[in-house]
Amino acid sequence: MTKNRANRKTSLVPLLLCLIIFCTSLLLAGCLARSDDAASKDSAASHTQKGLSPDEKAAAIVQKMSDAEKVGQLLMIGIQGAELDADSRFMLSEYHIGGVILFDRNMKSQEQVRALNDSLQKNASDAGLPLFLAIDEEGGAVARMKEAFLPPPAAAEIGRTGDPQAAYRYAADTAHGLKAMGFNLNFAPVADLGATYGRSYADDAATATKFVAAALEGHADAGLLATLKHFPGLGRGESDTHEDTVTVRADRATLEASDLVPFREMITKRNAAKNAKGASGWFVMATHTMYPALDAKNPASLSPAILQGLLREELSYDGVIVTDDLEMGAISRHYGFDRAGVEAILAGADLVLVCHDYAHETAVYNGLLKAVKSGEISKDRLDASVRRIVKAKIEYLE
Repeated sequence: MTKNRANRKTSLVPLLLCLIIFCTSLLLAGCLARSDDAASKDSAASHTQKGLSPDEKAAAIVQKMSDAEKVGQLLMIGIQGAELDADSRFMLSEYHIGGVILFDRNMKSQEQVRALNDSLQKNASDAGLPLFLAIDEEGGAVARMKEAFLPPPAAAEIGRTGDPQAAYRYAADTAHGLKAMGFNLNFAPVADLGATYGRSYADDAATATKFVAAALEGHADAGLLATLKHFPGLGRGESDTHEDTVTVRADRATLEASDLVPFREMITKRNAAKNAKGASGWFVMATHTMYPALDAKNPASLSPAILQGLLREELSYDGVIVTDDLEMGAISRHYGFDRAGVEAILAGADLVLVCHDYAHETAVYNGLLKAVKSGEISKDRLDASVRRIVKAKIEYLE
């Protein structure tokens, strides 16, 4: 009897093994089917996303963002030191910052700058949107890390060659070098006429326009975002917006016949070549200068008449508008930081620059978020700027 039971137990083992294998096969088949379905859905979603235009992709991304995340995209800040430390990490993550600008205090060598920019982008990757990593590399007097990165000559010196291709070559070479260090945005070229410190290519609009166009082309061919500055033209300013208010008293007809010409011509060219590679790969920076003929009360960077009325509506510019640094005396002596950013966005700016002090950067962010929550900055107004910023990142940042 014992022997028979043992035999029966022995004979059941293969059967049990078969049942286990059969059930396991069914389970695996189900899992694989579900996995295939998920993969198929992911693939379909990816394919659909790839089929969207940059505008549609940007709108889809912005729709999923919180107000706090959207407000952060409106800010470009400066950080302290030559590496990503706890304070800068906190600023970037806590306030969902959209961009960083580097200065000499952040730059020791090309290798160190590349490492810093890489760490900044890696830190931003969790948010799903890359950072604008910017620098002021005009050449001449306005250049960074001159001992480790040879800057181009001043714009005036390039202009004196009489050859716009010189502007192209210097811009392309500089842009390639900046891109190799991890930058994706240069706050150049200057489109002003006759600016101080040799920052302008020429005093006359026709010549300056040719050189500015060549410089933009050089940036585009190198794959680096550029910036036309300082709208609507700072060349007539006789003092320094870093210190306090600057007023340009030319009448509107004079401004339209001269100072505005390089900006107008570049925007017209941009709009005529929408689908050309790099045609729209540049921003416009608004100056803090006063233009009574255009707006009797507000500096350009905080002026709805200048940013929305003139730049957006009359000149039909649809790209990103960035302010000059809100910490400059022309703004900081007359506005609190909690209001300066709000006034800039309400005027039509998309990206506000706050370059040096974490407390000031925090105040600008908190002021903007408060204005959004109160409805002073409407959802439509906020989303319009964030969509422009996100679209630029989709199109031009790797």
